[in-house]
Amino acid sequence: MQTILFILVILFALGALFALVRGIIAFLRTTDEELRRDPGLGPSASSLKQNGMMWRRIQFQALAVIAAVLLMLLAHPHG
Repeated sequence: MQTILFILVILFALGALFALVRGIIAFLRTTDEELRRDPGLGPSASSLKQNGMMWRRIQFQALAVIAAVLLMLLAHPHG
């Protein structure tokens, strides 16, 4: 069980890293036209992509923390 949790921690951390990199790439691809557009038109496609990637990163980080806590609890049982 500990091995599975350890692998999950690694996979979730890599997922967070992947989402972070994709969010940064989406940010870097933002054009001047998107930055100068009327805010009343709503968010641009690039902004939605950045936001989605950052939310995905947060989700992967939360899963990694939960898996790490479970791993520590199993590694050092109380009692």
